[in-house]
Amino acid sequence: MADRSVVIIGLPESGKTTFLAALWHLITDRTLPTVLSFRDLLSGDVAHLNAITARWRDARVQERTAVGGNKLVSMNLKDASGEPVRITFPDVAGEAYRRMWEDRSCDQDVSDILRSGGVLLFIHADTIRPPQWTVDEIALSKKLGLSVPPGGEVPWHPRLAPTQVQIVGLLQLMRQAPLDVGPRKLAVMLSAWDKVSAEGMQPAAFVKAKMPLLSQYLRQNADSWDSRVYGLSAQGGDYDDTKEGAKPNAEAQTLRELDQPSKRIRLVEKRIVTQDLTEPLAWLMDASASGN
Repeated sequence: MADRSVVIIGLPESGKTTFLAALWHLITDRTLPTVLSFRDLLSGDVAHLNAITARWRDARVQERTAVGGNKLVSMNLKDASGEPVRITFPDVAGEAYRRMWEDRSCDQDVSDILRSGGVLLFIHADTIRPPQWTVDEIALSKKLGLSVPPGGEVPWHPRLAPTQVQIVGLLQLMRQAPLDVGPRKLAVMLSAWDKVSAEGMQPAAFVKAKMPLLSQYLRQNADSWDSRVYGLSAQGGDYDDTKEGAKPNAEAQTLRELDQPSKRIRLVEKRIVTQDLTEPLAWLMDASASGN
């Protein structure tokens, strides 16, 4: 069996674990056609996959992956010709990638993971931090009646950088030693697409409008990324928060009542809309395909 590796990266709470949960449900439920399909059971422990998928089916917010609790998730699939393939994903805490940006360092196990396979980059489309201009911040503060001391300095921290700056920084780090393995494919996954789709833009146009630095970086192909941009709604709406005292969410209840949980899923690439979460994986593994 061919063993392919797909690296999943993204800042904290960008939708990585939710994607894995929805994907595992989709291929094991087998009610919808997919480019890659379920082949057979794994020989190892699938407790993590089953746990996150149960939360997804129940429309409950996923628990954050613990720092240092990296899990390798494997799925035995087959392509359209019936050829077997095992796809291995790392479920790594987003904090590990934040540390790469802020401290320019990562643990050895994360470094080993990042040196193999195509890349799924997750960006939460509804929480993109835009550039902040000083004059706009001062004007807003004055409108709110807040004092703005002349000459006052605001301490800067790398976490305050715009989302697009952090993302481009991560991608550049992956094209430098010791993480560089040469040109690779990159699938940009704009999660929570249902929150922003009303703006009427295609995913690539959304990136160009909201994150022009990232868009230009990918279009100029300075670091040899062969890329595609997808809009992804793996949840389908707001889920129940499991924190103590949190009230049930009416939208979550509606999602639970669907006859097929897979109907929550929406994947958009250009003008094509599908529920097949294996399509980006098949593209990442196809050496002959082009993202342009």
